[in-house]
Amino acid sequence: MPIKINHDPEPTLNLTPMIDIVFLLIIFFMVGTKFAEMERQIKVDLPAVKQYGALTQAPKKRTVNVYKDNTIMMDNHSFTVDELVVELKRAHQEYEETSVYIRGDSEAAFKNVAKVMAVCRDAGFERLCIAVRAETVRR
Repeated sequence: MPIKINHDPEPTLNLTPMIDIVFLLIIFFMVGTKFAEMERQIKVDLPAVKQYGALTQAPKKRTVNVYKDNTIMMDNHSFTVDELVVELKRAHQEYEETSVYIRGDSEAAFKNVAKVMAVCRDAGFERLCIAVRAETVRR
């Protein structure tokens, strides 16, 4: 008795849809490039400006040091409370996102640090940081 062997056709991969997609992408990018070239060729009289840097500088973090002898220093300059108010208001008007770090001497009276904090709030600063040193805990 003869043995019948069925030969199933081998599966094939249909590449037609993939080739269609590739051709569509090529056409899309070619047309998009043409539009970009045409846009550059449109005659427009652009305004001229001088070469300047950024319109506003990044906010500078201001550090206010309060010493035990009631001296107030900011950016290596000594200030009275009234002068500090004027300087901080000017700094806040230049850039509202500026933050202020207050560093009070550990032997200074806290009322002086609190006065500087109040001055900063009056000048309009919302971001205040108080610098402290962490002590090591002994067990």
